[in-house]
Amino acid sequence: MTGDHDRWLLVYADERTGFHPMIHKLQDSRVVLLGAVAIFGVGLTTSGYALGDGLRRSKMAEHRTVTVRGVSERNVTANLATWTIAFSHQGTELGPVQESVDQQARSVKAFFLRAGFRPGDITDSNVDLSREQPRDRDGKPVGPQKLTVSRSLQLRTNDVLRARSAYTRQAELLRDGVELSGSNVTYSFTKLNDLKPEMIAEATRNARLSAEQFARDSGVAVGRLKTASQGYFSVGARDGEDCDDCGSSGGSTPFQKVRVVTTIDYDLG
Repeated sequence: MTGDHDRWLLVYADERTGFHPMIHKLQDSRVVLLGAVAIFGVGLTTSGYALGDGLRRSKMAEHRTVTVRGVSERNVTANLATWTIAFSHQGTELGPVQESVDQQARSVKAFFLRAGFRPGDITDSNVDLSREQPRDRDGKPVGPQKLTVSRSLQLRTNDVLRARSAYTRQAELLRDGVELSGSNVTYSFTKLNDLKPEMIAEATRNARLSAEQFARDSGVAVGRLKTASQGYFSVGARDGEDCDDCGSSGGSTPFQKVRVVTTIDYDLG
């Protein structure tokens, strides 16, 4: 009886004081839960900072690059000369006009042969006939038609220096009765493919040297190559201005310069 009374008193006391064992368990669970939430919050904050810092560093690394250009040049002498001479004659009768043009063609060929070129170096490149009818103010035909026969011969040779020398003496054609309407010589370098591999390699090396110099001046190191683009090969006058986007069709002088520019992006460590 006394024991039952004591147990009743203990339960009563727990209910009066709020220290029932079930309440103890609930309080302990709440503490654990709050602790877990606090730990999770700290972890989330830390991971968020780490992620943000990583992205920031990644973005900084992404922008730490340098763009450099490497140049390679070669002085060359053209190996092909193409010289076109155009002439014509005008009259009212086709026969005499044609005969005059034929005679001029023979004079041009004789000039080339005297200069030391072979007959196979000379070809007809164009012949043309045009008619023009003179008219009065009212548009009525006046007199016979005017006929013009135009013709051109082309010299194509690998002896470019001989062609250059002959070009300076073309006034002889006028003395031979050639009615010049045009005379143009073009010098071309046709062995560009033989130079390309070596020049590209040299331009790439020069770009790397420029990147390393920039890195040393900036107190960093050159990293991996990110992107690279090879510029156009240009062939121009040796003493002319540099031109990165010029073509390679030749020029008015046999003394030329081949040039290529390579653009490369490097990471900086």
